[in-house]
Amino acid sequence: MKLASETYSIGVDLGGTNLRVASYAEGIDFLDSILIPTRLEEGRDQVVRDMCEAINALLAKEYSDRSLAGIGIGTPGPLELPEGILRNPPNLGGWDGFNLRHAVESTLGRSIDIESDANLAALAEQMLGAGRTHRVESLCVLTLGTGVGNGLILNGRIWHGSTGMGGEAGHVIIRDTDGAPCGCGGSGCLEQYASATAVLRMARERMGDAAPATSHDVALLARDGNLEAISVFETVGHALAIGLTGLINTLNLPLYLLGGGVCEAWDLFSPAMFRELHSRSYVYRLTQPTILEPERLERHKTYILGAQLGATAGLLGACLLPFQPQTITGSPEALLAHQ
Repeated sequence: MKLASETYSIGVDLGGTNLRVASYAEGIDFLDSILIPTRLEEGRDQVVRDMCEAINALLAKEYSDRSLAGIGIGTPGPLELPEGILRNPPNLGGWDGFNLRHAVESTLGRSIDIESDANLAALAEQMLGAGRTHRVESLCVLTLGTGVGNGLILNGRIWHGSTGMGGEAGHVIIRDTDGAPCGCGGSGCLEQYASATAVLRMARERMGDAAPATSHDVALLARDGNLEAISVFETVGHALAIGLTGLINTLNLPLYLLGGGVCEAWDLFSPAMFRELHSRSYVYRLTQPTILEPERLERHKTYILGAQLGATAGLLGACLLPFQPQTITGSPEALLAHQ
């Protein structure tokens, strides 16, 4: 058996806008990468073909004497494991019931490892990001991007739940009356108040035609003192506090990480988030740290910090997946054995 240092992996990050594929040597870094548009408008079969062509392009390269450890694929969830079937993914319209594992393996002619992109971001943070920095084996990641992804690492392993769809905190209901409709079929979900998409919707609702075209520009307006823009991020902070209250009171983990594009506005939403969290979460009040962003975490405290790995976390997690003992293959019984 070859050591990890003598092998490489290929990782895929399937996004709604772009498809990123990279080769990676554990302990070294990315070797090569490919970025192509995700042609959702041409159908899922075309996306799979594009994905497999990019994978094959990297497989055709020679990496000294390294052998392939495996291929890891990250996809927006919910994802039923170990089968690899997408279940009504809010950000991949028309993909409900699609067996992505089977489609890729039959096109590629190779077996793959597959996981939700949010779980892979959490895996990367635990192994190479904030988890390694702060020496914790359990953490929760919320990714505030187009939607709100959620990944859980418990005792060093991805937590999947009984069917692989555990960790969907983006669809926890935080507003039970007059909540904004969500792509999951519900309404009032956290995703509808804390994602980049939500920031734009709320800006349009409050500013009309004067609303900016990007969440980044909404943040710029807020920093310039625009009251409507400021109120948008106060809503984001309020929503996150409600979502985090449930997670903190239930899980009592030492570390909760927030990542994704919305976190560029940390200075705008975090005051409301911490204020509301202190008011709502019994466990947080008992475990709130004296210093919110320390160099070293205190024991028996609850920390909410920014994720460290940025936009590459999901792709890096996909590359790390083939090296992990928690990689899921085979029957549903195999999935349960990894909990």
